[in-house]
Amino acid sequence: MATNQELDSKILQIKQQIDMLLNDNSVPRNVKVALSEARNSLEQAEGGYSVRSSAATYKIDEISNDINLPPYARTVIWNLLSSLESIKD
Repeated sequence: MATNQELDSKILQIKQQIDMLLNDNSVPRNVKVALSEARNSLEQAEGGYSVRSSAATYKIDEISNDINLPPYARTVIWNLLSSLESIKD
């Protein structure tokens, strides 16, 4: 079982990857909106780690197969989903 510090570190890495995609001009606006909502879910004070990561996973999963995503962005999104699914408290 991961410690809170390890989970905080993992969430920080996920947020950094989301920020990278949010700052990329080739990522479609609808994808950025979903990523921003997912990032906000991770920053919420209420709810445990698994609740916050589940909410973020739901938002990101919605756009993971968007046909307008650049291939590298799709790979980053799949990696984000994998990281989010590994968060349990």
